[in-house]
Amino acid sequence: MEPMKCEFDERIKLFEQVCKSKNIKITHQRMEIFREIATAGDHSDAESIYQRVKERLPTISLDTVYRALWLFNDLGLIKTLGATRERTRFDANLNQHHHFTCSVCGLIRDIYAKDFDELKLPNSINEIGQPYSTHVEVRGVCLTCSQNKKQDQR
Repeated sequence: MEPMKCEFDERIKLFEQVCKSKNIKITHQRMEIFREIATAGDHSDAESIYQRVKERLPTISLDTVYRALWLFNDLGLIKTLGATRERTRFDANLNQHHHFTCSVCGLIRDIYAKDFDELKLPNSINEIGQPYSTHVEVRGVCLTCSQNKKQDQR
């Protein structure tokens, strides 16, 4: 589902504010890449974004798209879904469980939580598709990274 015009305008305004506050240049390429993400409702991957932006900017490279996406992520303008930046993770544990992922070091640990297993999905999910499983990923900072940050601040 594509965002409404007012949502799109708010996203663009936030993009401009954050870039200006962090002294990040708002280049034509970055603006086009962000516009593509801000208007698409399909949670596109980098290659799909690249293909669509390339129609408007034929000289853009896939590397430029990746670098812009990670910049936007680091600035808090977008979120990643699925696999981590470095590599896809694999899990042989087929029992019902969920995950904690450290956003600093990439540590992933299993979480067993009955509340997550019994998570009640909203009825609106049926307007999107027929769910067959639910997986919760809790993102945060692990204890080791948290302790390291405290030590660095001393």
